[in-house]
Amino acid sequence: MSKITIGSTGITVEQNAFGALPIQRVQKSDAVYLLQKALDGGIDFYDTSRAYSDSEEKLGAAFKDRRSKVVIATKTKASSAEEFKRDLETSLRTLNTDYIDIYQFHNLSFAPKPGEENGLYESMLQAKREGKIRFIGITNHRIQIASDAIESGLYDTLQFPFNYLSTDEELALVRSCENKKMGFIAMKGLSGGLITNARAACAWMMQHSGVLPIWGIQRETELDEFLSYVKNTPALTDELRSVIENDRRQLQGEFCRGCGYCMPCPQGIEINTCARASLLIRRAPESSLLSAAGREKMAKIEDCIECGSCSSQCPYGLDTPALLKRNYKDYKEILAGKPIERDNF
Repeated sequence: MSKITIGSTGITVEQNAFGALPIQRVQKSDAVYLLQKALDGGIDFYDTSRAYSDSEEKLGAAFKDRRSKVVIATKTKASSAEEFKRDLETSLRTLNTDYIDIYQFHNLSFAPKPGEENGLYESMLQAKREGKIRFIGITNHRIQIASDAIESGLYDTLQFPFNYLSTDEELALVRSCENKKMGFIAMKGLSGGLITNARAACAWMMQHSGVLPIWGIQRETELDEFLSYVKNTPALTDELRSVIENDRRQLQGEFCRGCGYCMPCPQGIEINTCARASLLIRRAPESSLLSAAGREKMAKIEDCIECGSCSSQCPYGLDTPALLKRNYKDYKEILAGKPIERDNF
C-alpha cells in the first residue's frame, strides 16, 4: 500500500481514493456494495458532492456504522451564507455523520475569502468552530482561481484536474501546493475517459508523492482494478512510459476535457460530450455515441449558431464551436466507415 498525508492536515490515507460521482448512476444496493468492498480493500478516502444527486446518501448508507474508518470530502456550490448552511446541514444528514473531514467550495467562479459580502468563507470558519467540518478545501478547473486559492493561504486542500496529459502550468500548481504544504486532490485522473490505460495513469500519478488521485468508480471491474493497485502499486515501466508518450502525442493540446463549464448550451447541444465525441469513440468503439440516441445527440451540433457563449466560459480557451464542427465531421465519416488519422485532432 502507498500512503499519503494530505498537506498539513495530518490526515493520512491510501494514495488511491474513491471518486463517488459515478455511483449516482447505479442502484443504491449496488453502490453500497461497491463502497463497502472498496473500504474492505484498503481505500479509505471518498470524495462526493451535494451536486451529485444521491451520491452522499449512498455513502451515508455504506459507512453509517464505520464512519471512523473513512475520510469523507464533499462540496457545496453555495453562493450565499444561507445556501451554505442549507447545503452543509443536508450533507451531514445524507452522509449520516456529524462532521465532514474536508468541505470544499465546488467550482465557483472565484476563491472565497474573508470580508466578502456573500459571507461564504466566514460560514466555513463558523462550521469549523462548531466541529461540523475539519478542513477547508476548494475545487476548480481554472488555473487563475486555483493559483489565487493557493496564494491566499486560506485553504487546506485544492482539487484540480491532473493526469499525465496535464500542462506545465498544471504541474506547477502541484509544486505550489507542496511549497505551501497544501493538499492536492487530483480529479480527472483518466481525463474523463480519454485515458484508457488505468495502470499507466496510476503508475504516473504515484510518482507525485503529494498528490491524492480520486478515481471515478461505477463498476465492480473498475473497483477491482484499483484495489489491485492498492495491494501492488504499479511501477512506471518502460512499457507504460511508451503508452503515456503515445497518448500525449495524440491527446495533448486542443481537446475538450469535459468539465462542463460551457453548459448549458442555448441550442441544447451537450457540448461536454459532443466536443470530444470522436476521441471517445476511437478510444472506446462500443461508445453509446454510436447508438440512435447518440446520433441524435450529435446531430444537435447542426443547430450551433456560434454565439460564443461556450467559448467565453471555457477554462482552457478552446474555440468550442470549431471543435464541435470538427468532431461532427469526423463522427459522420466514422459512421460512413472512413478511417481518419488521429493526428487530425
